[in-house]
Amino acid sequence: MLLKEQGTLQTPVSVFSAQHESATIAPAQAQFYKQLIPLSKPGAGEQYAFKVDLDRCTGCKGCVSACHSLNGLDDHETWRDVGTIHGGLAGASYTQTVTTACHHCADPACLNGCPVLAYEKDPETGIVRHLDDQCIGCQYCALKCPYDVPKYSKSLGIVRKCDMCQSRLAEGEAPACVQACPTEAISITIVNTQTVTEEAHSGGAFLPTAPSPEYTAPTTQYISEREIPSNVEAGDHYALRPEHAHFPLVVMLVLTQLSAGLYTFSLISNDTIVTHYIRLIALVTMGIGLAASTSHLGRPLGAWRAFLGLRRSWLSREIIIFGAFSGVAGAYTALCFFDNIPSPIEYALGFGAVASGLLGVFCSVMIYHDTQRPFWDFPVSCGKFFGTTFVLALAAFLMVTSIVSGAVPPVVGVVVLVACCLVKFVLESTQLRAAGQPEMTPAKKSALLMLNPLKPVTIARYSFGVLGVLSFSVVALGGFPVALSIIGFGCLLIGELLERVLFFKAVAAPKMPGAFTS
Repeated sequence: MLLKEQGTLQTPVSVFSAQHESATIAPAQAQFYKQLIPLSKPGAGEQYAFKVDLDRCTGCKGCVSACHSLNGLDDHETWRDVGTIHGGLAGASYTQTVTTACHHCADPACLNGCPVLAYEKDPETGIVRHLDDQCIGCQYCALKCPYDVPKYSKSLGIVRKCDMCQSRLAEGEAPACVQACPTEAISITIVNTQTVTEEAHSGGAFLPTAPSPEYTAPTTQYISEREIPSNVEAGDHYALRPEHAHFPLVVMLVLTQLSAGLYTFSLISNDTIVTHYIRLIALVTMGIGLAASTSHLGRPLGAWRAFLGLRRSWLSREIIIFGAFSGVAGAYTALCFFDNIPSPIEYALGFGAVASGLLGVFCSVMIYHDTQRPFWDFPVSCGKFFGTTFVLALAAFLMVTSIVSGAVPPVVGVVVLVACCLVKFVLESTQLRAAGQPEMTPAKKSALLMLNPLKPVTIARYSFGVLGVLSFSVVALGGFPVALSIIGFGCLLIGELLERVLFFKAVAAPKMPGAFTS
């Protein structure tokens, strides 16, 4: 019966055609169009926004198909999705399908985080547009957006997103999703940007189970005459899906942090031979790390434009600072091959290398903290990143010292290394405690990810870390100093790389409600 009824429903286009054939008067046509898009453009302080009538949404995904077809998206690329929310009132259950797309936020995080200014907010319509020709495919906007809107296209090497069919709106045509909805659940309305921002910052209602609107002030309006239960949950609320590992970024973060730490130890070391070796290792690791970072980009040749977002993007600041770090550190390392260099010049270059390197590590911390994801909160991310900087650099310093001298490295250094490794292990393990929380919070989801689907990686991370600590402990006792120091450094390096894999894969990424998964 329901399928038969579905077959009698008409799209807005077919309804208009019927009205046109029956010679309905123009005012009636204008009234019909008003249900889909406004008759006038936004005024000062206003913008277009999606309006979704939840009571009309049936979850048919006609909007998804229309959007996909009109924009020529890749097979697994969607700019509009359909999810579910469910709960229960006294004596009655509640289930509702929800259609979602870009919310064209009043304060868009994607725009604020882009290092190459590949986003713009149209001053007349308020539509947040992605400029495909400017994009370098860094995907940072996908991390910044709490609603999982920007989608990466592997075939093009760039990110793309919904633009509310701006070209259609400019000609008085409704967007594809609006026009294709058989129940007219989606329409375009005009909202006051200031009002939206104030309501978002005052804790105003958006959509239950959706990320807080305070961060970006989304403009989409969800309306319903039915009472939405307070215990409503997203259909995929309990789903455990590891995120992308971003292996190039894993290598880049660990090796740049190692390099910054090595230059720090080279500056304070009194052994000239050890210092020279340390600088050379630091330069090589830095080069590998920065080269790996470019392989993460879909369009690496456009990376030179990263300075454009310096005023608002931490990623842009990181790229620029690490660029300066590579230049200063390269000059500082080159001094190893020259004699009679004035010590003030050498010290100035060394201090510049250390300062720029550590500042770059700080920018790396802020890149992920700025995404507002609890797993990447500043205290823990700062401890992880600077912990890697110190632990790996000290381990490498002790290894080089042992190789050069052929003897046991300073016992004090080994003791400090072991103590710092244990502190870092404890810091990381604090994120596992959330697995015992009664509610499924983002912190608990991250803990469960590390203890279930990512359990092999978690075990390997701590196993290699412990092996590294044990190796250096035996070195301190005088056993096989050269061989065990090399093994110990290698184990610690692998352990830190695995920790950084967990950093990316175990994060609970915020998103709009998805469909139920078993």
